[in-house]
Amino acid sequence: MRIITGSLKGRPIPIPDTGLVRPTSDRTKEGIFSVISARRYFDRLQVLDLFAGSGNLGFEAISRGAAFVTFVDQQTEHAAQTRRTATDLGVAAQTAIITQDVHTFLETPPPMAYDLIFCDPPYDLPWLAEMPDNLLEKNWLHSDGWLILEHDRRIRFEDHPACRFSKAYGRTVVSIFTQDETAF
Repeated sequence: MRIITGSLKGRPIPIPDTGLVRPTSDRTKEGIFSVISARRYFDRLQVLDLFAGSGNLGFEAISRGAAFVTFVDQQTEHAAQTRRTATDLGVAAQTAIITQDVHTFLETPPPMAYDLIFCDPPYDLPWLAEMPDNLLEKNWLHSDGWLILEHDRRIRFEDHPACRFSKAYGRTVVSIFTQDETAF
């Protein structure tokens, strides 16, 4: 995995060797960031990367100008690798790394409202279908913030009232949710 563009373009993002990481493919990542870049600037954005794994999406956001990324993953090895990558990339001061189950993390009050939330959970996560409502109803997003959720084709969000975009990239589907339809 490599960072596609921005100040860290071409820098590698090592994948933790746990067998538990399904990194976002380059094709999907390019698609996600093309949609974002066409509609908003990254400067000063506060980003939350849930089920962070390698931190691939969060580090791409930093490279493009995001001010700060909070990475959340329950696996100690994933958090340790994300911390090493942040240090190697020279962006450790722009990151917070939380080793905690995402469901438990989301049960606490949000420390802030985020501009972007990347969410790339395991496709068999039992509560994946409820995730958009949980995040939207509990003030995790700014009023013009975006939730970017990766999921497989078994779950469809096109009819969800907050879904503004949904596109398949092979087996992976990317759905984008906003509280306000004018935010997309």
